[in-house]
Amino acid sequence: MAKRLSAVLVGCGGMSAAWLDAARADGALDVVGLVDIRREAAERVAADYCMAPAVVFDTLERALKTAKPDVVFDVTTPESHYGVTTKALRAGCHVMGEKPLADSMSRARRMVQAARKAGRIYAVMQNRRYIPTVLSLVKMLRKRTIGDLTTVNADYYMGPHFGGFRDVMDHPLLLDMAIHTFDQARQITGEEPITVYCKEFNEKGSWFRGDASAMCIFEMTGGVVLNYRGSWTAEGFSTPWAASWRVIGTKGTALWSEDQPRAQVVCGDVKQYHRPLREVKGKPVKVKAATGHEACIAEFLNAVRAGERPQTVCEDNIRSLAMVFSAIKSAKLGRRVKVEW
Repeated sequence: MAKRLSAVLVGCGGMSAAWLDAARADGALDVVGLVDIRREAAERVAADYCMAPAVVFDTLERALKTAKPDVVFDVTTPESHYGVTTKALRAGCHVMGEKPLADSMSRARRMVQAARKAGRIYAVMQNRRYIPTVLSLVKMLRKRTIGDLTTVNADYYMGPHFGGFRDVMDHPLLLDMAIHTFDQARQITGEEPITVYCKEFNEKGSWFRGDASAMCIFEMTGGVVLNYRGSWTAEGFSTPWAASWRVIGTKGTALWSEDQPRAQVVCGDVKQYHRPLREVKGKPVKVKAATGHEACIAEFLNAVRAGERPQTVCEDNIRSLAMVFSAIKSAKLGRRVKVEW
């Protein structure tokens, strides 16, 4: 039987429902506190989830002192992650927070150090890592179905009208969304970033204050080149939230766009300029029922109980975040830069 844990959730905005629904699926987790600087927001969530008014707090300090949770879920905006996480870690709590890990690399490094000093787990919500068909693509690539990887193209095109904080961010696409695709690139290739050249811009008609489009070329370990093309102001023919992927290897090419991945693999000598190809379909990967937020939170809670290391732990996720801030730096300088974490 799973060890019972208690949790406080900080940030009762639009994303809180996804976190609370996923937390409820654990079965051995008690949400003992809801925190928001707008107390009415926390009260509304408490009412929606039939929680007692006593679980509502307007500061994290009061929640930590009164509820004494084992874990803290940080569902606040990026600039708030540092304060929430470091306070929770100092109180002896494990933390799982929304992406991105932090709003700067200097803060991210201090947060990683704080987790190490506290001897607690700080993990980041990277729900794209648990998509069964992406896991099927990863399995296909690890078996070297298309040979050695050479080039990865990731396309992300959406036209969401969120309203709120994203509309006024300086780098809404790169900081709030590209972190998912960059993290997926590390998962899919098994390689790490070395350098990046980025062009960031805002398309005509954009409803975002900051640049909401970007193109990035990353040099990765293993000789892999990652080409990212993204826009948050592209109306029509949207890609999946997890992007569309073309992975090229020495023996063929694999494609993924939500459904099971497929590949075309070389199977003979050149005839009339081209080598013959055979079709390979990705095999379904057996996973637990949980995907997305539920899977990420479940892995985190199981790691807390077992004293293990979840795959989205901050020491690993800071590498994905470094891709974001290095891309922003490259765009500002107009040149290629090293990716450093």
